[in-house]
Amino acid sequence: MLTDEHHVPSAQPPTKVSPAPLVPAPDFGPTDRFRGWVVTLFLTTIAAVTRFVMLGYPTDAGTPVFDEKHYAPQGWQVLTGGVWLEDNPGYGLVVHPPVGKQLIAMGEALFGYNGWGWRFASAVAGTIIVLLVIRIVRRLSRSTLIGGFAGILVIADGVTFVSSRVGMLDIFLALFAVAAFGCLVVDRDETRERTARVYEEGRIHVTEWGPRLGVRWWRFGAGVMLGLACGTKWSGVYFIAFFGLLCVAFDVSARRAYGVRRPWLGTGVRDLGPALYALVVVPLIVYLGTYWAWFASETGVDRHAVGTGVGSGGTWSFVPSALRSLWYYSGNVLEFHSGLTNSAGNHHPWESKPWTWPMGLRPMLYYFADGENVSGCSAQSCVKAIMLIGTPAMWWLALPVLAWALWRALVGRDWRFGAVLVAYGAAFLPWLVTLDRQMYYFYAVALAPFLVMAIALTLGDILGSARASFERRGTGLLVVCLYVGLVVANFVWLWPILTAIPITPDTWQDQLWLPSWR
Repeated sequence: MLTDEHHVPSAQPPTKVSPAPLVPAPDFGPTDRFRGWVVTLFLTTIAAVTRFVMLGYPTDAGTPVFDEKHYAPQGWQVLTGGVWLEDNPGYGLVVHPPVGKQLIAMGEALFGYNGWGWRFASAVAGTIIVLLVIRIVRRLSRSTLIGGFAGILVIADGVTFVSSRVGMLDIFLALFAVAAFGCLVVDRDETRERTARVYEEGRIHVTEWGPRLGVRWWRFGAGVMLGLACGTKWSGVYFIAFFGLLCVAFDVSARRAYGVRRPWLGTGVRDLGPALYALVVVPLIVYLGTYWAWFASETGVDRHAVGTGVGSGGTWSFVPSALRSLWYYSGNVLEFHSGLTNSAGNHHPWESKPWTWPMGLRPMLYYFADGENVSGCSAQSCVKAIMLIGTPAMWWLALPVLAWALWRALVGRDWRFGAVLVAYGAAFLPWLVTLDRQMYYFYAVALAPFLVMAIALTLGDILGSARASFERRGTGLLVVCLYVGLVVANFVWLWPILTAIPITPDTWQDQLWLPSWR
């Protein structure tokens, strides 16, 4: 007779089930918004204090110093000429687009033609860069702590600091490049969030190309920023090329991550056209728009070149004469820049080549005064100087930091390091193509924020994962804090030659650590 136990079915081997495709964890940005903004605003306030204190000092007997002598008068003429335009024929040729000069003019409108006036916009730009770097690194690392460290580092960077306190154009180029990069990083997160939503709804395979992602306003914003970068200096076009490739890489990566059958084709069909519009057409429209005052004027440089400098007929006669005149004007500017070569006899005692920029081996002396007329130190004669110099505790580590970033990007496939390297490369690599050109260290101003980002991400690796042991995290935090403290101490040491504080000649010599700094 069968007992009840004979009715118990025997255990069956588990049925094999195909695993679901691996998709990224739903991580689309930091979540501690309140704390993130508290840290951001606190450090931005500190940055503002450092940038604005004694902003009007020094001047050259009340006149601009170094290359401020070009841009401060042009900004003043933009303000007082009636059309927001530099059209003084005494300039011969205005060799940079108008955005930077118009920003300088806004400061001069508030404070007049003095140090505060022609430097105010630079100080605002430098302060905003600190805010942006904090927010970008916080988003890249998903850590407010690492974002805060990045903010401290950029506050204590000599290149960014000095550039924020002089009336020149490079700080504006850096601002717009960093803003464009930040827009693309946010766009990446939002794009993945939209794609993840489609995946969860089971619509990812409706077509082999993947989903349409709708209007991407952050990418559009990046295009606006890139247009303003080009409207400040033509070197902004390098960022268009590099950031365009970065955006395509982000899109391909997102489609692959969520299992789109043909991610490359999907990117080409769904994303490439809108990307070209946002990152090529929009910057071009914005760039042309920055010349609004030139278009509206009667006396702008080469404004009516058609019929005088260039014929009114020919193949391109269908193009509006205003655009043809701008093309002619731009050709003259390009010819001017192309002629600034060492082989043509153009030399400057403080010029430098790009291979010296990553480590800041050849800084730039912006202002120098010495002798008995300079007082305020403990000696009979004093020295006052402003030198554009990268804080060595950061810039001297550029090569190992970049090597680590390259390793993490290629071997560790860490998109964060890859993105920062692309931005750094946009600010650096194109200059290696024209080595005969006369170049200066202030061309490297746009490098500084991205170097800080790379260092901050590296500090995040040293700090360790949140899943690491207490001992590991504690040791990493100790190392990171000691390093950040070293950077701040180095910045304080350099303070006199970053702000023209009177020092003794012996102290001046002590500040010049390398022969190439002299």
